Amino acid sequence: MASAASVTSLADEVNCPICQGTLREPVTIDCGHNFCRICLTRYLEIPSPDPEEPPTCPLCKEPFRPGSFRPNWQLASVVENIERLKLVSRLDIEEEDICPEHGEKVYFFCEDDEMQLCVVCREAWEHRAHTVRFLEDAAGPYREQIQKCLECLRKEREEIQGVQSRENRRIQVLLTQVATKKQKVISEFAHLSQFLEEQQSILLAQLERLDGDILKHRDEFDVLVTGEICRFSTLIEELEEKKERPARELLMDIRSTLIRCETRRCRKPEAVSPELGQRIRDFPQQALPLRKEMKTFLEKLCFELDYEPAHISLDPWTSHPKLLLSEDHQQARFSYKWQKSPDSPQRFDRATCVLAHGGFTGGRHTWVVSVDLAPGGSCTLGVVSKDIRRKGELRLRPEEGVWAVRLAWGFVSALGSFPTRLALEEQPQQVRVSVDYEVGWVTFANAVTQEPIYTFTASFTQKIFPFFGLWGRGSKFSLSSL
Repeated sequence: MASAASVTSLADEVNCPICQGTLREPVTIDCGHNFCRICLTRYLEIPSPDPEEPPTCPLCKEPFRPGSFRPNWQLASVVENIERLKLVSRLDIEEEDICPEHGEKVYFFCEDDEMQLCVVCREAWEHRAHTVRFLEDAAGPYREQIQKCLECLRKEREEIQGVQSRENRRIQVLLTQVATKKQKVISEFAHLSQFLEEQQSILLAQLERLDGDILKHRDEFDVLVTGEICRFSTLIEELEEKKERPARELLMDIRSTLIRCETRRCRKPEAVSPELGQRIRDFPQQALPLRKEMKTFLEKLCFELDYEPAHISLDPWTSHPKLLLSEDHQQARFSYKWQKSPDSPQRFDRATCVLAHGGFTGGRHTWVVSVDLAPGGSCTLGVVSKDIRRKGELRLRPEEGVWAVRLAWGFVSALGSFPTRLALEEQPQQVRVSVDYEVGWVTFANAVTQEPIYTFTASFTQKIFPFFGLWGRGSKFSLSSL
């Protein structure tokens, strides 16, 4: 009869490489490896990075045809026989609580040797000095340890499942965003295609008219030149005939003939009139609407593929007393003179900062901040979490719930765990701040040149607010959603 170890070894040989369990309805693929039918079917449902490439074997990575796997009935029979052996082996294990040496029932456990003992074994001299306990008593502490391990493993499994769930939600959000972008691209290109067809018709019609005018001018030119050539030919023939006449006839009306020759002036027609030439030179100007529309199209497409414009305004209840807000709450200016502002839990009392109204708990949002710094001034831009500290010293770093950059006189810094000075091609005057709540991105870019400035990666769990800090007499900033 097969031993338990032998049966276990055989069972390992017929495990599915995908699910690690015993093969169920085994099928064989081109490379010869075997898998459960359901496991291989689910494996093929996983999207491939390159849809054009054939799927590869999960074990050896050799390509195979999706419809080529075939049932392995012989292996299925082997698996069935091994399952029977496992059942018999389990029945044999039930008889293993008999001491193989003495044939007595096993009651004790030797802690030192980690051996199960019968009564006879217990009295043997090699175990007399050891710690020997009843099986159940010895198993108790180990059960407790196993229980603790199980609790830890379950907790870690729950954490991993939580991470999986959260990441799957983020992936679903990304897939939804991609689908939305596809629709926007289709819509925008359909609009552009219609506009291009209209512009093509307009420009071709203008070129047709210009072509007709050129041909008409050519015909008029040919008629005029032909007339001039005829007149000159007639005069030449007359003079040649006059020249061959006798002196008496040659001298008749000679002065009148010469006067007609001397006073004859050739009209030199122009092949291309100045007006027609100017029209040809000015034709590229007719394409300016096309160029303008293309520029608008690209800007709009990039904008719509990015973030939704956020129409934000400054919250005066959070503003530090040294910040002067405009009546429409779209601008702020730094002043050393304190304003008469009532104190409240929402107001910053040491950091010269202000938040925007509303805040976000999801979605993709963008806004533009125009910065005008006085010498020595600085401006801080970004987002903060809802429970940001309003009183006392404010530490500007992600660990404190602040994701921001600072524009100072001559340089820009990313306020990470440690401030990092950024190397930019030029000092931005307008900064675009973009937030993707679900993905956890806070992105800064030059709103004029589109040069990237910095991107933070975060994991938002509560409402976040647009955040602004300002320092330096005369320094100011203003908001825009464009």
